[in-house]
Formats: sequence, C-alpha cells, structure tokens
Amino acid sequence: MNDFAFSVLDIVAEPYTVVPQLTARLRIEAPAGLRVHAVALHCQVRIEPQRRPYDEGERDGLYGLFGECGRWADTVRPFQWMQCDTTVQGFSGTTEADLALPCTYDFDVIGSRYLHALRDGAVPLTLLFSGTVFTRGPAGFAVQRVPWDCEARYRLPVAVWRRAMAAHFPNTGWIRLDHEVLARFADFRAKRGLTSWEETVHALLAENGEVVR
Repeated sequence: MNDFAFSVLDIVAEPYTVVPQLTARLRIEAPAGLRVHAVALHCQVRIEPQRRPYDEGERDGLYGLFGECGRWADTVRPFQWMQCDTTVQGFSGTTEADLALPCTYDFDVIGSRYLHALRDGAVPLTLLFSGTVFTRGPAGFAVQRVPWDCEARYRLPVAVWRRAMAAHFPNTGWIRLDHEVLARFADFRAKRGLTSWEETVHALLAENGEVVR
C-alpha cells in the first residue's frame, strides 16, 4: 500500500452551491496490479502560512493572528483549515476524483481571518489523506488503510477563494455575536435611530475615535 500517490490537479470555485465551496480535482495512483473497488477517503486540509511572503498591508491584517512581525518566526505555523470526505469509485492504475471543500466566511474561524487578510498571490496548502481502501481478497473483499504518509501540496490562488466568497457574500462578511451582545447592539441602533447595521458600526467606531474609511 505504500505505492499509493495523491496529487491535486486543480481547485476551482463552484458558482452554483448553497454555501461557498471549492472543489479539488485529485489524481490517485494505485500500486501496479491492484484492483481497487472503492476508497472511503478522508482529507485534512492545512494552510502553511510560512511558505509565502506578505506585503505591508497583509502583515497589518494578520497582526491579530500572528502578532508583531518580529515574533513571526515563532508564531507563524501551519494550521488546519478544514476536514472533508469523499468516496472514490473503483479503478485500476490511475483515476481522478472530486473532493468538495466547503468554506465559511465566519471570522471566528482562523482560516477565514487569514484568507481575508491576503490581497493576492497563492495560499500554500497541504492535503493529508487517510481512509479505507476496499480491494479484492481471498474471501471476496479485503480492507486496507490509506497510508498515513499520503499527502499532496497545492498553491491555491487567493483569487479563487475570493471568487467563491463573492458568489455568496458580495462585498460583505459576517460575524457571530452572543445573544446578549446582539440585543445591546440592536438597542444602541434603535435609540439613535440608525437605519442599518453598517451605520451602527460606524457610529460605534466614531464614538471610540476610530476613523471610518
């Protein structure tokens, strides 16, 4: 089983989905002579931020995640972005399969905060694979594990992620608030006769001396 190999051919933004989604096109190579009936595939997608440069604006946007630039040698480390699963149909030799990568614009998720801070370039990804391979055996079927060291790297263009977000959240994003905080927020808006949540945020920032651009 140590001859299994995975690679990422492409990752695209899906335009017609209920939630933001990227789709990774995988290429899977099986050991010579092995007939695979199916693969229950699991994938952990990690972002490796230390593998790309950042301009001044991006460094400012990443301050909340990594702190001051002088500390980045210690704070910039790979982190998990998502986990996802798919089933690969039977094949011999080589096959291709699609892996859905559901995304979120929730700013409580570190991946969303990181990606939002990037202007252009590419996001260094590592996809770590595991799962179960069903093959032919003496009793009809045999079960083997996907080797723990199966992985693939891919540089995801930031523009592809932004395209997926823009299809569902054009020029907007969202944050989650505790019910009590949301009630106080709504009360602040009502008492000042503000007409939108954007105007409410602007008013709060202005009261704290922040300049709204």
